[in-house]
Amino acid sequence: MKSRDDAWTLLTTYTKEPHLIRHALAVEAAMRGAAQRLGEDVELWGATGLLHDFDYERYPTLEDHPVKGSEILRAEGYPEEMVVAILGHGNHTGVPRTTAMAHQLFAVDELTGLVMAVAMVKGRDLAAVEPGSVMRKMKDKAFARGVSRQDVTDGAAEIGEGLEAHIGHVIADLTEIAPALGLAGA
Repeated sequence: MKSRDDAWTLLTTYTKEPHLIRHALAVEAAMRGAAQRLGEDVELWGATGLLHDFDYERYPTLEDHPVKGSEILRAEGYPEEMVVAILGHGNHTGVPRTTAMAHQLFAVDELTGLVMAVAMVKGRDLAAVEPGSVMRKMKDKAFARGVSRQDVTDGAAEIGEGLEAHIGHVIADLTEIAPALGLAGA
C-alpha cells in the first residue's frame, strides 16, 4: 500500500482547485472515521476517500470520470479494491458496490458537500452544525443544489444506518479536520 504522502502527491498533481482539494480532504476524513468505527483499514479507506475524485479536474465528463483515474491508479500500483470502490462511487459507471469500503465511499461523498455547505451558513463553523440542521437544509432544493439528495439517502440506506445517525458521524469526522477545511469558525 502506498503512503498517504503518495496519495496526497497524486491528488495535488491532478487537482489544483481549492474547493476540490477540500472535498477530497472531507471525504478522506469521513472514510477514516467510518473505517475506525467499523474496524477496517483506516489508511486504505482514507486514501480511497482522498483519491476518489483526483481525476475530476482534468476529466470532468461522465464518460471519463472516474474511468481515467482508475487507469492512473492501476498504473501507479494502488490496490484493486480501492480502484473498484472509486469506480463505483458514482452510479453512472455501472460498477457495482460490493465491499463495505465501496458502500461507505458512496454514502459519504455527496453528504460531505452538504455538511460543509451547512457549516458555511453557520459562520464557517462545523462545530455549529447538527444533524437536524443538515436534514432541514436537505429539504431545501435551492440550497447546495449540486448535492444529490437521492445519493445521500441511498448512501445511508446502503450502509444500513439511519440518515440522522449517518449525518452525525460525518459531522463528527469533518469536525476533526475543520481547520483544514476552513470551517473552524471565527
